[in-house]
Amino acid sequence: MYVVIVGAGEVGSAIADSLADTHDVAVIDIDGDRVEELVYDVDVLGVEGDGADLSTLEDAEIERADILIASTDDDETNIVTCGTAMTVTDTFTISRVKSAKFLRTWERSERAFGVDHMVATNLLTAETITRVVGLPAAQDVETFADGAVQMAEFEIDESSPVANQTVREADRYESLTFAAVLRDDDVIIPRGETVLEPGDDVIVIGSPESVHTFANEIAPDVDGARNVLVVGGSDVGYHTARLLEERGLKPRLVEQDHERARELAEELPGTTVLESDATDREFLEREHVADVDIVVAALDSDEKNLLASLLAKRLGANRAVAVVDSGAYVPLFEAVGVDVAVNPREATAEEITRFTREHQAENVAIIESDRAEVLEIEVDDESVLVDRPIRESVGDLPDGVVIGAITRNGNLVIPRGDTVLERGDHVVVFVDAEVLEAASTAL
Repeated sequence: MYVVIVGAGEVGSAIADSLADTHDVAVIDIDGDRVEELVYDVDVLGVEGDGADLSTLEDAEIERADILIASTDDDETNIVTCGTAMTVTDTFTISRVKSAKFLRTWERSERAFGVDHMVATNLLTAETITRVVGLPAAQDVETFADGAVQMAEFEIDESSPVANQTVREADRYESLTFAAVLRDDDVIIPRGETVLEPGDDVIVIGSPESVHTFANEIAPDVDGARNVLVVGGSDVGYHTARLLEERGLKPRLVEQDHERARELAEELPGTTVLESDATDREFLEREHVADVDIVVAALDSDEKNLLASLLAKRLGANRAVAVVDSGAYVPLFEAVGVDVAVNPREATAEEITRFTREHQAENVAIIESDRAEVLEIEVDDESVLVDRPIRESVGDLPDGVVIGAITRNGNLVIPRGDTVLERGDHVVVFVDAEVLEAASTAL
């Protein structure tokens, strides 16, 4: 597949890095130094110029492209780029936008703006936050097989009941599979004797009920989030509160600007909008922040989000989720006490990469910036899994692959060594990134 990416910022670079191993990729950007750096780091064709200019697209051989991804930081430029490409080719176009207003227009008409698929960054970020809010202690959550299977990532801390236990000892949850342990830079496929060490991130796959049971046990002091405080009435803050309302919660939202606070109060009938500075200690104490289950910091700068998160936790809030615009700050935020840092650019890059992969899989979750993937595959006649017990078929799969769950006719089947896979079964599989191509071919 030939992919043309317009924009060599964090999003475009992450997508190029993810696709370059298995596809031919061209990257366009007006910043020649950035293009040169990407060409040096990743095996791509670099083109310096304006991606909304037809001649630049032609320099990148747009006429032979299978997919065009417009991923600059400017919504209008991305949309115009897709429309321009449409004048000379019928390539599949994907546009990144921040504002959901373009998404609402695009959804009302097939291929509006010349865009085949649109990813709204702010809405996507809010969806990521609300998934994490819904599962105590989780750092990442995805669902598969129409909701019958859930994948989640948890950090094991020293006080966790499973810390320093072997996987065999910790494996006491019905319909739950320990798919992987992420330790420093290593991806470990757990065996019975593998010890879960404090500081490990563990990936589990199973029924939503079993994943919730596991979450409640490893973090017994973290109850389900009912009392949520959203800090900042940005577009991300607005969508987060709206999505929480749709789940039946009644969040509170803090916004300092009078006009914006009034606007939000009108648009969010199930949310209590408070007009104040969320970094005001006395205000937070008056609002009983010590009783808050989760604080979501969605202000307009990384520094403010860090300050608001740490202040709320210092005053007693149970967990803090912060939006972090700069991907380089994510480890720092989590190192100093923010429980989950959500980077909109990373979430967007993963979503677009996920879409390009869905031509081969039913659904995809990308783990820790492409260290591994969880795939949902429908078993067909070409799969090494079909009509064979799992203990026999895994011999034809590379190391680094774990079958986490199976659904058959919508019902969950617990994978065991003697389970025989049938045509039409949906299999949720953890795959180490180093064996992704070989595993995808075999599956």
